[in-house]
Amino acid sequence: MAMNSATRRAAPLVLAALLAACAAPGTPRFELGLDATSETRRLMWPAARTGEVPRYFYAGELTGDENFVQPKEATRTVMDLLADFLEIVRGEAPPRRLYRPQAGVVDESGRILVTDLGRSAVYVFDEPSATLSVWEQADGNRGFVAPVGIALGPSGQVFVADAELGLVARLDRDGNAQAPIGKGQLARPTGLAFDPATGRLFVTDTREHRVKVFDLEGRLLAAWGEFGEGAGQLNYPTHLALAGDRIHVSDTLNARIQTFSTADGRWLGQVGRRGLYIGNLVRPKGVAVDGEGNLYVIESYFDHLLVFNRQGDFLMPIGGVGERAGRFHLPAGVWTDARNRVFIADTLNARVSVFQYLGGGAENAE
Repeated sequence: MAMNSATRRAAPLVLAALLAACAAPGTPRFELGLDATSETRRLMWPAARTGEVPRYFYAGELTGDENFVQPKEATRTVMDLLADFLEIVRGEAPPRRLYRPQAGVVDESGRILVTDLGRSAVYVFDEPSATLSVWEQADGNRGFVAPVGIALGPSGQVFVADAELGLVARLDRDGNAQAPIGKGQLARPTGLAFDPATGRLFVTDTREHRVKVFDLEGRLLAAWGEFGEGAGQLNYPTHLALAGDRIHVSDTLNARIQTFSTADGRWLGQVGRRGLYIGNLVRPKGVAVDGEGNLYVIESYFDHLLVFNRQGDFLMPIGGVGERAGRFHLPAGVWTDARNRVFIADTLNARVSVFQYLGGGAENAE
């Protein structure tokens, strides 16, 4: 039987595990892929050698099943691993790993949810219970085709924008599909942001160059923006980030981040400008805000994460093109959590890179 490419990639890992397996199964633990002695743990920004106070350090990465490690004293049995391998060969259980991650969120219980275009699914890295789930159903019997944006809703709901299906899937906490939002009203939805204070869902409709606002019953409440380069106009917008009563829109082909009032779509300003220097924008995608108001922008063309303060002043870059830890290859989304971790969907490196913001003064780092 011929193996497909996924099987060929998985076979060496599974066979290596077979050779190393010993005792009875134990409870796995969640890890970000770094051990305590890893040289990677010394990666900081700004680098310590510059004499500046480091504000970020590299915390690890998410890739898939590799993040859930069996204890050495209680690894899986050879028969368990052999069964997994045979399922992969038969095509019944493709290896659970990220392929083309796009965006993500972290919910109140600490689960990290990541959309993936390559698998057409949402990956749920459950850190507290050390389990990985893959959600594939978008609407009834239809699976995801191109899941991009993701946002958390009330009562454990999860919203996922599918650019090809032209809707926002609505899932319960366990990934069960419920009535979608925007079907027939969205051409190519990508970015999402949910405002818990008002119960409104913001969606970038990339093809129509607009931001559309829905209520939880799926009614279209407002739509603002139009094609163009002027203030408040948009040119293929993608990702969104909510910050209080403001919403940041990644105005991708206008090479800027625009800020609007969530109340009425009034234009409030913009961050970034087109250019070829580090700190300029060419193809901005992901956008996020941390607990101290720092603004993060993915500059996908130059493979950087750019950090701005709340006033929009450029502070520092992280990354650059490459496969090593702390570098990116066509990154897409960025998001933060309550622990001030910063997550980057490193798309063509097939991983989510995780950084820890140390707090207290990124606004002074230049």
